[in-house]
Amino acid sequence: MRSIWAATAMTVLLAAGAAACDSSSAGPAPAGGLAGSTASSSPSATPDLEAGEELARGLDVPWGLAFLPGGDALIAERDSGRILRLRPGGGTPEQVRTVPGVAARGEGGLLGIAVSPTFSSDNLVYAYLTADADNRIIRFRLDGGDPETVFDGIASAGFHNGGRIAFGPDGMLYAGTGDAGETSTSQDPASPNGKILRLTPEGKPAPGNPTTGSPVYSLGHRNVQGLAWDADGRLFATEFGQNELDEVNLIQPGRNYGWPEVEGDGDTAGGRYTGPLVTWPVREASPSGLAISGGTAYIAALRGERLWTLPLNGDTAGEPAARLQDRYGRLRTVQVAPDGALWLTTSNTDGRGDIREGDDRILRFPAR
Repeated sequence: MRSIWAATAMTVLLAAGAAACDSSSAGPAPAGGLAGSTASSSPSATPDLEAGEELARGLDVPWGLAFLPGGDALIAERDSGRILRLRPGGGTPEQVRTVPGVAARGEGGLLGIAVSPTFSSDNLVYAYLTADADNRIIRFRLDGGDPETVFDGIASAGFHNGGRIAFGPDGMLYAGTGDAGETSTSQDPASPNGKILRLTPEGKPAPGNPTTGSPVYSLGHRNVQGLAWDADGRLFATEFGQNELDEVNLIQPGRNYGWPEVEGDGDTAGGRYTGPLVTWPVREASPSGLAISGGTAYIAALRGERLWTLPLNGDTAGEPAARLQDRYGRLRTVQVAPDGALWLTTSNTDGRGDIREGDDRILRFPAR
């Protein structure tokens, strides 16, 4: 645990005791959030990117972010394997679980999390993690009990692990995976790597997938780390390029997005490959998290250290604009809360950023 917030965490422990819900989550509590109350927000309004509020600080590479039905946020820390619960008004994040079996190395660790669409009845949370032998998806009840592996066998490496998971409007679980440095897997329909997978909540290939009995929804990806749907159910994804161009793609079932044959815009080989909606030079983006509010996509950029806003118009996109540039450093995850506010996680403690005092932090931008 980093010394930048150890003293604060110890103070919290002495005052409040352990906040974990099971014995596996023993350890120092995270540093406190700063906002005692937050600005009002409306789900029908637009996030105000000039009205940022810091909800929590001193976190250890916050990667996954998902919301419970009541508005509380669950935050997954990549390297510690901890899941924290943070209330919309800020305050001290509560450690609710340490996920067993997390092998944090390089870009791997505890990555994306998703809340079951039937959480009110099943209390289930899903997580994508790097284990000793592979990347896998597990699920567990938030109120306790052992986790259950629902999908495994996704090759892992020090980089290109993918990791974003999300439930779609159809109630199916989608997962973005990486090529784990073996580029040929992205074009191999039998490999789960370099793909977007579509699964049932039990981890089986979802009905209606392009190939019956296969979990593959789309292929030809390098490293997918953002998934989001617009109001009409269109799926969009962000993808890291190699040396030249990062991408935002409109994902359609069965389509091949070209990697490693094509990076960014390029020859579609007579329609075999599907081109991206938007590209950026790698130095300006490294797009990770993706969220959609109204007619705008919000893309969190790591190397680019900015938030891209992208107007969406059906199957097409307008001109992207850079916001929050160089203000908070590397931005990992962006999500829209139930009240319409936009939440952001920074990623300056991941070994590639310049650590600012208080990093890493959770930021909120109310919609009004």
